[in-house]
Amino acid sequence: MTLKLLVLFFTPLLSGLLVYLLPGGKTKSFRLLLVFAGAYLFGITVVHILPELYRGHREVELIGLFVLGGFFLQQILEHFTSGVEHGHIHTHEHPHAHSHHHARVSAIVLLIALCVHAFLEGAMLAQSGKMGFQYDVNAVLLGIALHRAPAAFALMTVLSFQLHSKNKAVPYLLIFSIAAPVGLLISTYLVEAEILSQSGLVLLYALVSGNFLHISTTIVFESSPEHHFNARKLAVAILGALVAVAVEYFL
Repeated sequence: MTLKLLVLFFTPLLSGLLVYLLPGGKTKSFRLLLVFAGAYLFGITVVHILPELYRGHREVELIGLFVLGGFFLQQILEHFTSGVEHGHIHTHEHPHAHSHHHARVSAIVLLIALCVHAFLEGAMLAQSGKMGFQYDVNAVLLGIALHRAPAAFALMTVLSFQLHSKNKAVPYLLIFSIAAPVGLLISTYLVEAEILSQSGLVLLYALVSGNFLHISTTIVFESSPEHHFNARKLAVAILGALVAVAVEYFL
């Protein structure tokens, strides 16, 4: 529990504070990290999370419905976040620089939408000793950490521009960093108090899996705008997926 809380809190916090050292925003390394994180998250969802959910739950049709619901819930959240949770940095300095545009939303609305997503991610890491199937939380924790790092950096970049101050953006980063640990603590309490049943926890996993599918596929697809072939990004994406496979089958 302690390790999970520390990773969930310090990964976005430290990543967001990197904006003080790397004020330029997007770099090639940043985009490649996004691709790797997206491919790993997609891989761990399809080779680990979903098979375990279907193996451990009899009402399989409900799992599919919650995965679908999670997918479209993420689409709704992105209406308010402009894709910050998968590393989009839109400061609107150059309104004609992109073929697609994102409406500017207030910092508070952006933060709330990101915190809802982060809360759900943290909540899915709860595990009960009475659960009827084995679930490698650490493999999922790695995926969450990998995609929360660029999300926090993107959040700080966007808010620093919007609020005209990096220092004013730091409290928002702190709240964002706390959201996932709070989700983990609350869901763990609900499980241990037997308020949240095993079936309920499984459906929560399914909901967040739908979020993961949306985020990961968006990252991978948007890494090649206009569908231009990029061998380096493809290689990084394959590497990320292979790491997810290795975590599942060899660790």
